[in-house]
Amino acid sequence: MSEMSAHQQLPSLAAERRRADYHPSVWGDFFLSDDASQERMDFDDTSKQQIEDLKNEVKRIFEVAASDDNRRELLNLVNHTQRLGIGYHFEKEIDEALKQVHERSIESVDGPSFASDLYTTALMFRLLRQQGYKINSSAFSKFKGPDGNFDESLETDVRGLLSLYEASHLRTHGEDVLEEALAFTLTHLASTNEKLGPALIRDEISRSQRQFNIRKGLTRLDSRKYIKIYEEEASHNKVLLKLAKLDFNLLQTLHQREIGCIVRWWKSLYVKKNFPFTRDRIVECYFWSMLAYELEHGSFRIIFTKVIAMITIIDDIFDVHGTFEELEVFTRAVERWDMEVIDELPDYMQVCYRALLDVYREAEHLLPEEVGSYSIYFGIESMKGMVRAYFAEAKWYHHQYTPTMEEYMQVALVSV
Repeated sequence: MSEMSAHQQLPSLAAERRRADYHPSVWGDFFLSDDASQERMDFDDTSKQQIEDLKNEVKRIFEVAASDDNRRELLNLVNHTQRLGIGYHFEKEIDEALKQVHERSIESVDGPSFASDLYTTALMFRLLRQQGYKINSSAFSKFKGPDGNFDESLETDVRGLLSLYEASHLRTHGEDVLEEALAFTLTHLASTNEKLGPALIRDEISRSQRQFNIRKGLTRLDSRKYIKIYEEEASHNKVLLKLAKLDFNLLQTLHQREIGCIVRWWKSLYVKKNFPFTRDRIVECYFWSMLAYELEHGSFRIIFTKVIAMITIIDDIFDVHGTFEELEVFTRAVERWDMEVIDELPDYMQVCYRALLDVYREAEHLLPEEVGSYSIYFGIESMKGMVRAYFAEAKWYHHQYTPTMEEYMQVALVSV
């Protein structure tokens, strides 16, 4: 970032603490209450064994579907498994199933043998492309009429339109056929009566009319809803459904236990007393970590939430509470990353600084050794870079300086 010229450098404004008046947390002490603790009761060994037995049954279902070489059945199995939120248990089986589908189709991706109907073609395209296979979007050209537009007869194939709608969101730059597919499906689905058909179709129509899609969804929220509507499908697989329900409850128990531990950590910082100016959003911070909801990522969720929570406090210190002189000292301390400099900070910043360093020390112990060594280093360096960016913005504010677009973008790409 270029330095401010001499004539632009103005004296710092008088030290005044600003107020943001953020509303208090809507959660209160819910995750510390007896009711929440009761909901976090451990699964017993019988339930855990039942989950393992069901997982083995699903693996056998994959084996049977693969041996039958029925592409549509295999694709539906992969799709339901992923959307029910249990795909992470069957990554190997899903890899092998999609590899088989791809190998059977690779020689005629552009021809009718890719799939004869719109639903299967679009489903195959979506699942293979999201798995990383190079699939040619020209496979959809066969659904166009002589005029080069999608055949209007497709408007009655609601399931096919929904499948094409989802596939179109995996388009890349220059794929005109998928741009056209998106416009075509939105036009026809917008006029479709969402009250008609099975629950699954009704829900998908409603999603498309609100321009939602699978790619933009949060897996845990989507799977919770999908479990309910999948159960109403007459052809639902009972084994998949039962596993999805048990697995969802098991993970929810784990997530509730984690959020309870995180809230207790947050309370131990006495946030209301030490940082009355900051946003009390610890539950919302944990919600971000649901991007990695799987059983084995508990340590990541805990550390990620604490890091985001510390960023929130630091952001509010720079934006709302800290004086320019305090921010300058705090920035130097973060650059040092050493507890020996903590006495140079005012009391409330000492609490923040100590908690910040403690979180990264905790990460060294919680994260797996194979990722901990390098990820902790880069995490600390990223935090230093973010604090530097916050300080640059604070300097602009306190010196009443308006940055150029180039200066702003260099800082905002880090701080935003």
